[in-house]
Amino acid sequence: MSATVITRPMSPDDVNGAAAVGTAALEVLYPVEFRPDDAATRAEFARRSRARVGHIRDRDPAGAWVAELDGEIVGVALALVREGVWGLSLFGVKPGLQGQGIGGPLLAGALRAAEGCRAAIILSSSDPRAMRRYFRAGFRVRPCLAAAGELNRTRIPAGLRARPGDLESEADRATIDAASRFVRSASHLEDVGAMIAAGGQLFVIEGAGWAVGRDGAPAIVAALDDETATDLTWSCLAAGDAGAPTHIDFITQGNDWAVAVALDAGLSLTPDGPTFVRGELGPLAPYLPSGAYL
Repeated sequence: MSATVITRPMSPDDVNGAAAVGTAALEVLYPVEFRPDDAATRAEFARRSRARVGHIRDRDPAGAWVAELDGEIVGVALALVREGVWGLSLFGVKPGLQGQGIGGPLLAGALRAAEGCRAAIILSSSDPRAMRRYFRAGFRVRPCLAAAGELNRTRIPAGLRARPGDLESEADRATIDAASRFVRSASHLEDVGAMIAAGGQLFVIEGAGWAVGRDGAPAIVAALDDETATDLTWSCLAAGDAGAPTHIDFITQGNDWAVAVALDAGLSLTPDGPTFVRGELGPLAPYLPSGAYL
């Protein structure tokens, strides 16, 4: 690589290019059955990625960085800070350019936004290079499981308590704040609207927990007790289309309730990329974190 790579803060004009690089870097890590396979699905996937990058760049410009090579965006790092908790939302280098020194400066830029924060969290891919960088940055490892397959709909429990949520409801907003702060010590409320805009459906059990489901999978679950988290996760699964594949990601230690749901639903368990943590985050349970919003 003879040209010089420039690492710099992301501008609004970089959002589309950064989203495309992030999608390309992560897509190769997805199981084949979860990769978009038609033009309409790919277009929707790209729209969601642009919305995610734009949302966090607008709210957390200090954590948004890109790498540029010959005028092309070839790397992205995107971090958010919520109530003193830093989280890495996106980190990727254009396929074919990994291992050439692009990622290190990007991650360093995003980590500068963590200065003064009391805690931090990263949901890692299984890429060995990424895991090495996170550990060397002073994070502790929390291994994870994932589950995937076709939902056995005959096993969906009767009498689920979760109902559609409403961000205009003060009670629902209070539930989101309380459950989020319980599991990770910082609210997700600022980002729930973006999750819904990206195709998510909000579920709430008032005073006990909330979730966002998308495409028949839980995108995030946060609750005050295992029973509530179980109900919310089943509600996300039940909202999917019959016969479509589903998944539950980033099941960490302390969330055996999620393992039980996965097995009862007929899904298969596999190792997932680990979670990396720093500082005091709370129990991270009962909790299924969001890949984009942690």
